Amino acid sequence: MAAIKRTAGSAAGRSRIVEHAGLVYTVATAREKSPAMKAQTADALARLDENLAAAGSHKSRILTATVYIADMQRKAEMNEAWLAWVDPANAPQRACLGVELEGQDLVEIVVVAAKAP
Repeated sequence: MAAIKRTAGSAAGRSRIVEHAGLVYTVATAREKSPAMKAQTADALARLDENLAAAGSHKSRILTATVYIADMQRKAEMNEAWLAWVDPANAPQRACLGVELEGQDLVEIVVVAAKAP
């Protein structure tokens, strides 16, 4: 049976990274709570880079991404940051949902990636 490795998140009862059976599950929000959707998205994506690297993966290995944004009218701003970041040769399946997020968070991104061979 494959082991499950969990890396603690910043809040109690949550993992920032979970690794199992060759897959990496991770989530990120922006560290800096800028009022700009693009800036928060870029910051969250940078954190995803860190999380993926810590788990032996990379953005080119992302299989699926779910982006939660606080205001769908600002989706184009989020998408600017996403397109500047995503590996165009290995674009994952992606969904974007408008939701109510906690505090000053404008974006939260959840990805599933394959570990590097």
